[in-house]
Amino acid sequence: MNMQFTDGGICAPKGYKAAGVHCGIRKNKTKKDLALIVSDVEAAAAGVYTQNKVKGAPIAVTKSHLAASSGYARAIVCNSGNANTCNPNGVEIAEQTCALVGSTLQLPAESVLVASTGVIGMELSIEPFQKGVPEAAGLLSYQGSEDAALAIMTTDTVKKETAVSFLLGGKPCRIGAIAKGSGMIHPNMATLLCFITTDAAITPAMLQKALKAAVDESLNQVSIDGDTSTNDMALILANGLAGNPVIDAEGADYDDFVKALTAVCVELAKKIAADGEGATKLLCCKVSGAPDVKTARTVAKSVISSSLFKAAMFGGDANWGRILCAMGYADAEYDISKTFVALSSAAGRVEVCQNAAALPFSEEEAAKILKEKEIHIEINLHQGGASASAWGCDLTYDYVKINGDYRS
Repeated sequence: MNMQFTDGGICAPKGYKAAGVHCGIRKNKTKKDLALIVSDVEAAAAGVYTQNKVKGAPIAVTKSHLAASSGYARAIVCNSGNANTCNPNGVEIAEQTCALVGSTLQLPAESVLVASTGVIGMELSIEPFQKGVPEAAGLLSYQGSEDAALAIMTTDTVKKETAVSFLLGGKPCRIGAIAKGSGMIHPNMATLLCFITTDAAITPAMLQKALKAAVDESLNQVSIDGDTSTNDMALILANGLAGNPVIDAEGADYDDFVKALTAVCVELAKKIAADGEGATKLLCCKVSGAPDVKTARTVAKSVISSSLFKAAMFGGDANWGRILCAMGYADAEYDISKTFVALSSAAGRVEVCQNAAALPFSEEEAAKILKEKEIHIEINLHQGGASASAWGCDLTYDYVKINGDYRS
């Protein structure tokens, strides 16, 4: 499969415009807080969502709109600064927001999907949207991905966007995406907020299947702090303007589409993990030699979710015992006695554990390796052919500072 990363974010595929504006939800008037993404034509749509029992009102509205439209949509609207969660009129505000977008763009309200991110339990009114939606609609542009990416950020320190190009049935296709996420990240079935566009032609049912497969391998393998958000959502639109034969069943084209979609989601997963609240290091854990993929994913995520291990990485301490500890309480059945562990970075590689027992290594060399911004944890279980990766970050003093006054 010939796939290349490219520029343009969510506007890289044919037929997508985007915009981001400040509408007044956030106190900081220089911070964009409303994003709008629109397809030129009707698009197949799919989504995955948080499994937190407390769910933001936008999730209920987006699900109902996708059900009412049989899996098609034209637009996505998202605000930052307020999660619209645990609000008595939350569903009403989300529905009114979609109606505003619909009337402004002359679309049915049901063809608009809605998302929110920010503080939970804070009252949200429709007034900022009445100002912001028309303004965003007037600024819609085929180069608007960056503005939309900036508008969905909360405690993120950098925007997160990416895109790939590839061939389906001999036709050039593209997938683009933006995401936000820095804290309250321990996804289960979905992740933070992630909006994906593609010009590939695919049915809603196959698009849903492809999205879940990609997210399970990527965004669901990210953990910053062990907290699963109330508003986690990943949405994808596929408008078919690339002109490829419609993907309506599994096969070579479907497999290539999933590979490209997974590559986009993995890239975003790494960007999110690297930008964890207060983080100084990206942690990449790959588990190989597992009896099955589920075991590999579970073990990898358990390691990068360990607060003790994350703290050790912040301090540059090659305390590999914390890796085995996290592997030991992972909810998976396997023989840990065959475990091999190595730590590596751009500064080198050191093997620290063989058959679940210590290997002699230089603490000075290990400390040098762990000073780098990207640390790789290599684990081999030596009991199968399955592998999986997970991504996280170190746990720093600044994480506590950020979350000690998050509402101020």
